[in-house]
Amino acid sequence: MHQIFTDRHITVENCWKHIRRKGPTGCFTGDILYHGPRNDLPRDYAPKEVIALLNERKNDIYCVRGNCDTEVDQMVLEFPVLSDYCVLAEGTQAIYATHGHIYNEQKLPPLHSGDILLHGHTHVPKCVVHETEQYICMNPGSVSIPKEESWHGYMIWEGKNFVWKDFDGQEHLRYSV
Repeated sequence: MHQIFTDRHITVENCWKHIRRKGPTGCFTGDILYHGPRNDLPRDYAPKEVIALLNERKNDIYCVRGNCDTEVDQMVLEFPVLSDYCVLAEGTQAIYATHGHIYNEQKLPPLHSGDILLHGHTHVPKCVVHETEQYICMNPGSVSIPKEESWHGYMIWEGKNFVWKDFDGQEHLRYSV
């Protein structure tokens, strides 16, 4: 099972509840520790504790650089966080994971028919099938600063199924390829 989290730093409670579990691989779509100057800090924000929790799972994490990630973050995290994208393959289908501030639905990365563009940045969960361009755009939403009245949550990828959940385990969206 692959567990896809979102772009945003993570509260310690949620990190313990979902990252600490054995098994899933985490894929973070940027802004892992810092939120930028436009948003207030979430309650219970504890980046030093999040760093320790994530570093415990460093061999199980894929991460891409968000617009708020810097070299300073890389100095404390023991897994790469400064790549603009990461490509995950499942059979002949690729998932192009990126933050969304460089590549997104308005500026597409190199995709093949049926590929998935996975990005965060907007804090809004979504799944849109683009028939004309023949790709699927997904956004897992936001763990700590959801927008447009969405939930605090993440997305799970297991085989051909993608499921968006909140931290109470409630399923909000499902898509099968």
